[in-house]
Amino acid sequence: MASLKPPFSLQTRHVAEFLLPFPTSRSHSPFTSRSRDYRGRTLQSLASVYPCSSRYRRSHPKRLVASASAQPLTGELVEDKLLNPSTSGDSIRRRFLEFYAARGHTILPSASLVPEDPTVLLTIAGMLQFKPIFLGKVPREVPCAATSQRCIRTNDIENVGRTSRHQTFFEMLGNFSFGDYFKQEAIKWAWELSTVEFGLPAENLWISVYEDDDETFAIWHDKMGVPANRIKKLGEEDNFWTSGATGPCGPCSEIYYDFHPEKGHLDVDLGDDSRFIEFYNLVFMQYNRKEDGSLEPLKQKNIDTGLGLERMARILQRVPNNYETDLIFPIIKKAADLAYESYSLADESAKTNLKIIGDHMRAIVYLISDGVFPSNIGRGYVVRRLIRRAVRTGRLLGIRGDGVGNLEGAFLPLLAEEVIKLSTNIDPDVKTRTPRILEELKREELRFVQTLERGEKLLEEILTDALLIGLRNGTVPCISGKDAFLLYDTYGFPVEITREVADERGVGIDMVGFDVEMENQRRQSQAAHNTVKLSVEDGAELMENIPDTNFLGYDTLFTKAVVEGLLVNGKPVGEVSEGNEVEVLLNRTPFYAESGGQIGDHGLLYVIDAEENKEAVVEIQDVQKSLGNIFVHKGTVVKGLINVGGEVEAKVDANLRQRAKVHHTATHLLQSALKKVVEIEWLINQWIGEATLLETRVMALAEAKKAGAIAMFGEKYGEEVRVVEVPGVSMELCGGTHVTNTSEIRGFKIISEQGIASGVRRIEAVAGDAFIEYVITRDNYLKQLCSTLKVNAEDVTTRVSNLLKDLREARNEVSSARAKAAIYKASSVISSAFTVGSPSKITVLVSSMGDIDADALKSAAEYLVSNLQDPTAVILGSCPDEKRVSLVAAFSPGVVKLGLQAGKFVGSIAKVCGGRGGGRPNFAQAGGSEPENLPAALEKARDELVSALSEAT
Repeated sequence: MASLKPPFSLQTRHVAEFLLPFPTSRSHSPFTSRSRDYRGRTLQSLASVYPCSSRYRRSHPKRLVASASAQPLTGELVEDKLLNPSTSGDSIRRRFLEFYAARGHTILPSASLVPEDPTVLLTIAGMLQFKPIFLGKVPREVPCAATSQRCIRTNDIENVGRTSRHQTFFEMLGNFSFGDYFKQEAIKWAWELSTVEFGLPAENLWISVYEDDDETFAIWHDKMGVPANRIKKLGEEDNFWTSGATGPCGPCSEIYYDFHPEKGHLDVDLGDDSRFIEFYNLVFMQYNRKEDGSLEPLKQKNIDTGLGLERMARILQRVPNNYETDLIFPIIKKAADLAYESYSLADESAKTNLKIIGDHMRAIVYLISDGVFPSNIGRGYVVRRLIRRAVRTGRLLGIRGDGVGNLEGAFLPLLAEEVIKLSTNIDPDVKTRTPRILEELKREELRFVQTLERGEKLLEEILTDALLIGLRNGTVPCISGKDAFLLYDTYGFPVEITREVADERGVGIDMVGFDVEMENQRRQSQAAHNTVKLSVEDGAELMENIPDTNFLGYDTLFTKAVVEGLLVNGKPVGEVSEGNEVEVLLNRTPFYAESGGQIGDHGLLYVIDAEENKEAVVEIQDVQKSLGNIFVHKGTVVKGLINVGGEVEAKVDANLRQRAKVHHTATHLLQSALKKVVEIEWLINQWIGEATLLETRVMALAEAKKAGAIAMFGEKYGEEVRVVEVPGVSMELCGGTHVTNTSEIRGFKIISEQGIASGVRRIEAVAGDAFIEYVITRDNYLKQLCSTLKVNAEDVTTRVSNLLKDLREARNEVSSARAKAAIYKASSVISSAFTVGSPSKITVLVSSMGDIDADALKSAAEYLVSNLQDPTAVILGSCPDEKRVSLVAAFSPGVVKLGLQAGKFVGSIAKVCGGRGGGRPNFAQAGGSEPENLPAALEKARDELVSALSEAT
């Protein structure tokens, strides 16, 4: 029986972690695996994946062992009517697999687009799932195999739609040998597949070989009969495969189709896309490269091949590019219909855009199906970039809304339905995930469209300005890095999209400047940068341009959202920094707005950086509704900086929400006792207490599904599967170990629950002995607290709250005392102030304040700038300890009017002390890690202030 995989693995500390899809269909189990044992991949037989006709086996026994030395077909393409007259993509895939199955290969399913290999972001080649075997890390399970592998590559995304062959999503047909056969058989079968099975004219085929691989050249020429003038020798860069600086490697050989053989054999360039297309690549892993660069023969020689399905379909279907094959064109046709466009009559620009959509939609659907959801990092950024590129391209074609009349709708789900229709023989699981795919696409598209229109207007302004400046100065027009970053950070424009639009207008982008801005963001810098110039003059007008808020709070207390607007004192702003009160408008929210007798929620908004750190925090104290159904989140920025267009994680205070919920629900219960809420833990522990015997049996996959067994998301199964059933509770396909009776579990306790991706939440739980240990440990903690605090268990929280209150008050008293001491010290350094400039005099004070902390330094600066006559510039520094430096810059209004900004100024000074900083034009703080350089930093501050103020006056 084929190897079986457990649906999840218990962690070493006996904590089971599960992924919970959200929302969950009633027909599916709420739990899916967090970790999978891909090495235990179930091997599917040929009959289960691509059924091979018994008539084919009986009627054509000779074809199963046909020799490649047979006379090749010549002239026009010839379809073998005895086999399958169809040249459809599905037929090509099936015929390839049948061909190699008849030659002893085991047909294996495609691996997920999310690879097991941690060094690769996405599955980029058919051999990736076999890499551990090729590298000798795991033993082979079969001697040779064949697959049709789904792949994603985005390194040439700018060429998609513009060339005849570049795609982000493609299928790679491959045959692999793990020490079984080598060059002779690989070349013979590749030639036979091409010329006999697919009927390609031999005179249209060219071969490339590695320049030093005389053995391969001889096989092609002497055994296959390929003329020497159609075999090209290429160098190591083109025809030698390596796995790295050291390790397995070997020469390659490729088969090219010549669309124009009439051009002859002189000065031929196989890289000429207008004439040739490479469709089959054979890699001969025969060497091991040692550290000194020398090559030694491998004990086990392997074969890795790849035949591009879309490329072969293009050849056999006689269309000018991969996009017009039956694998992609139905999607293009649907996009053209939504754009009220005829592909055949469209100009080249429209055709290019339609091809981009056709390609990207396949990549998007299969990525989401394999569990990759849009985000700003990693794989999630890849799918988000593809989605946004598809949305923008659709808008360039004139598609608005859903394309069929609903201007508030989304058109990507309609295109996704076409992709799903074509998915049956690529990945049957895609259809079962249709609701999830369509919902995710709709949510992401509508979210992007909300900022896209405003971003497009701003981009047009930026492009116009760049063109005018270039014309006026006689220079090449260029978008600044700051403007490109503004479009990325505020309006969600991937810089690649900005670059594409700019290229269309003949405008460049300062990518160095963009990278600097990105790095500043990553390091949580508050350095000044361009912000959105809103075209509205008051908050009411702003909110009229913002759609209603999507309330998610009935189902979740946590979500990711986009900041649609920010208000300070009722006026719209582009960003709000630490210490300021703010009203935040989100596109979606879990926060309940006060209405119906229930108070608004409290909680927090987080801005999370790429390292999952909290870059900014906004404390929400109230939520109200305004202008219909727009939720206004009122709070204070307690850390960092929040921007319009940025993404936040919104988290409701669960305790306060629960208090409100129970009282609200209790009111309803007075009127009706027909509703009830069942706790997950309670229900599971009830099943445990019922002491139910489990039933385990092996059956056919189709029979198991018919019986209602649940398959795990993303798993692959063979013809026979193991079914584990808890009668009356669950029935799942599972290869793992289980208890005999539910009573053996003893108890179940959820210890954490959190969101880990869009639409996915993780529940962490303990069971069995771990459950008992968890309860005992928590009980011991409580007993220790009771003993230490000298209170009963029910009084612990009150006692702790009182202690924390006392601690806060004590800290406030200490802080107040330090501030007073700092102010006293500041009054003693006023005499060191001096004036700069003529005729107006500007007071300047630069001084070291000893070892006072940052808060006290701030108080001292505020005291000085308020007690010295405007205009005044104050720079203070201190060393709170042996490893820290604190700096503060405070400029009065008169200094700011002269063009000096405290944030920029203190940031440059902090670099002398190995630090950084920033802030507002009138007040800014900075830190450093080199106290020994503080005197030099203050000297630099004094000199630069004097110079800047002298010039300004």
